Amino acid sequence: MTENSLTPAERTLARHEVPDPLRDDVRLLGGLLGRVLRESGGEDLLADVERLRELTIRAHDLDPETGRVALDEAEALVAGFSLERAEQVARAFTCYFHLANLAEEHHRVRVLRQRRAAALTEDDTLSAAFAQLADEVGRDEALRRVQAMEFRPVLTAHPTEARRRAVSGAIRRIGELLGARERDDIGGTTGAENERALVAEIDGLWRTSLIRAQKPTVLDEVRSALAVVESTMFDTFPRVYRRLDDYLLGDDAGRSEPLVRPFVSLGSWIGGDRDGNPNVTAEITRAAAGLAAEHALTALQKASLSVARALTLDDGTTPPSAALLALRQRQSQFDGALSADADNESPHEPHRAAMLFVAARVAATQARNADLQYASPEALVEDLVVVQESLVAAGASRAAYGQLQQLIWQVRTFGFHLAELEVRQHSQVHEEALADIEANGIHGDLQPRTREVLDTYRAIGAVQQRYGVRAARRYIVSFTQAPEHLSAVYELAAHAFGDGDAPIIDAIPLFETFEDLQNSVDILEAMLEFPAVIKRLAENGRRVEVMLGYSDSSKDVGPVSATLALHSAQQRIAEWAERHDIVLTLFHGRGGALGRGGGPANRAVMAQPAGSVDGRFKLTEQGEVILARYGNATIAERHIEEVAAATLLQASPSVEKRNTEATAAFTGLAARLDETSRARFHELVKAEGFPQWFAQVTPLEELGLLPIGSRPAKRGLSVNSLDDLRAIPWVFSWSQARINLAGWYGLGTALAEYGDLAELRRAYAEWPLFTTLLDNIEMSLAKTDELLASRYLALGDRDDLAQMVLDEMALTREWVLNVTGSERPLAKRRVLGRAVQLRAPYVDALSLIQVRALAALRGGLEDEAAVDGVRKVLLLTVNGVSAGVQNTG
Repeated sequence: MTENSLTPAERTLARHEVPDPLRDDVRLLGGLLGRVLRESGGEDLLADVERLRELTIRAHDLDPETGRVALDEAEALVAGFSLERAEQVARAFTCYFHLANLAEEHHRVRVLRQRRAAALTEDDTLSAAFAQLADEVGRDEALRRVQAMEFRPVLTAHPTEARRRAVSGAIRRIGELLGARERDDIGGTTGAENERALVAEIDGLWRTSLIRAQKPTVLDEVRSALAVVESTMFDTFPRVYRRLDDYLLGDDAGRSEPLVRPFVSLGSWIGGDRDGNPNVTAEITRAAAGLAAEHALTALQKASLSVARALTLDDGTTPPSAALLALRQRQSQFDGALSADADNESPHEPHRAAMLFVAARVAATQARNADLQYASPEALVEDLVVVQESLVAAGASRAAYGQLQQLIWQVRTFGFHLAELEVRQHSQVHEEALADIEANGIHGDLQPRTREVLDTYRAIGAVQQRYGVRAARRYIVSFTQAPEHLSAVYELAAHAFGDGDAPIIDAIPLFETFEDLQNSVDILEAMLEFPAVIKRLAENGRRVEVMLGYSDSSKDVGPVSATLALHSAQQRIAEWAERHDIVLTLFHGRGGALGRGGGPANRAVMAQPAGSVDGRFKLTEQGEVILARYGNATIAERHIEEVAAATLLQASPSVEKRNTEATAAFTGLAARLDETSRARFHELVKAEGFPQWFAQVTPLEELGLLPIGSRPAKRGLSVNSLDDLRAIPWVFSWSQARINLAGWYGLGTALAEYGDLAELRRAYAEWPLFTTLLDNIEMSLAKTDELLASRYLALGDRDDLAQMVLDEMALTREWVLNVTGSERPLAKRRVLGRAVQLRAPYVDALSLIQVRALAALRGGLEDEAAVDGVRKVLLLTVNGVSAGVQNTG
């Protein structure tokens, strides 16, 4: 299972393009998987897997007829599998993808570490971005912008992580063993032990169910996200600060006061997002905040102890300042016995004793010891700064600005809450709650959902009281379609608390549909008249946050029109903010898949309209993206640097000039593309019977059975219109069917109708938004397959709709390649193109098994046991295809 997937002519070239270490890792893991298959299922199982693999590789031959024949043979082979054999083969290919993904991640980390060891600076690193900005605006202004910069990733639990935690754990252990093979002492007996352990872990992966037995609860999702935060983010964020600070300070790094201020602020919707998820209740929100705080305080206590144990500085060489002695006096007043213990453990080491007591107070905060706990993260920072300043005064600046500085950065970044818990609810729920209260009175017989809405506000209040205002103050209103949808947030807060002190809340509009984006500025203008908003603007320095939804707008008008509408809305909202002296943060609700706004975040930032970023970037990190971007510390560090660099550079004079001039120059092209692509998209999705046909030709209905998230897949009980369907399964289903329609449909017709290839190529070269759009669609097209798509479309009873899809796919591919000047999708993006091409035949094998399963289910199986068996195989292929194409929804 280690051959690549290119045509004969290209396979030789690809072998040379694949770096030797990566090829060796894939061969090793694939070979060990083959050994496990032989041991578990015998030579026959391995032979079936190898035969199917060989045929799907041949299906990608340069000669279309040869490829078509090979795919027909592969389909016949799959048709002859027993249900048990189909399941085994699907498991084998899925395991292979997990191992191949691991090998690629391992190689990426290897390359990043090698570059840093060689002191190579990438163009998109944060230090390079600062240097470029300083050249344009001067060092002082560039430093001011660095210190004001904000990057706010928000973790969400949308059901797009198809991988079980048990599987993730097995893969992590395999990765650790793979990494150990690069040690100098590996080989001989040690190498044999490593290989034996690898085989054992791969055997365990093979025998582990790849599908959850039941849906995760909301708190399961919270714990999964917290595990990533704890394993990488807690240490990675300050490491990014340190790298930039070292660059800025040069020779003074480590012995001068840091210039960098914490600029990453983590948020989370997991346990706070109740829009369409009845499993998220007020009690769940409280519990989610409690779990996050538990992780934060545990990590801070451990870090505080580590700092304390390293501060073995004698008072003779490092005398304490008067402020430190005063701190020690206050600590003795808190708890004399504990303070004495610290002194006894650290004789003549006052800084160490102070830090030991600090660590004890952090532990007391976690234990809710009212006599000893810190009232707030700010109070903890005050004590840490006293210790730091005392060290500086005594000449121990390296101790002051080393590990202790990292701890200060961690407290200022994570507080006691770890990630701000953001609440989201649908505007209609608020409308119904207010109507219920008006009809029955606040103390009357209210509907259960109304009581739950009010309890949510009380939960926010409780979280703020326990962990601080930063822990939970943002309230996102889904489907904000009128100013009243924002005022409702404050009205309901007043009802929940009566004459008591309501929590501090910032209502954040979420504009999702095409019409909502068009009306956004009018709604924001009216919002400024609300007394609650006027009060908050006076308190918070006139800061306003606006969220833009990429998913529903794309499902509403198609990917091209949605992209242009979002860009236009950002431009108009930025101009509105400037008129009203508003400090604006645009919150981008981007999914992992291209049909939901996914794609490289740093490139998307650089293409935003002038004034719409201004050093502040906030986005959702959804589903499988969390592990992909943050699961490995080295990759997480690289991702944060890339996005922060783009955030810093986006407001540079050169970038703003380029974006502004390009937007003006190509206004006519944008209007034509919008009109034509939207008409073509609507021609398909508004055709009579389209929703039902869509459910026939994709595994839409079956995806609802996959236990990968606590959120229901549909807003209603049936899919009689696209309004019933959430954007995630819309994208997920087309991805599984190897069509990816949500990412490109309508563009081909729009480009062909415009017709001026020279002008389109000029736009691709000069207009960043258009460049990003076409590059993302090229990536989406690279993961499509016309032959496989035809087999899925044949499951339906609408040849007219199927032909529309295939025609538009071919037209889009033709025009995108013509405009970009590529021979095939991703030909100019060597690393990504290679990864997609090498995977394609293996994904094909799983797709053929999936089509067979879908055909059986669509054919009207009546035996319940047979239906369950086929569904099991189908869901297994869903898991495998997700791993193969490396995105779901």
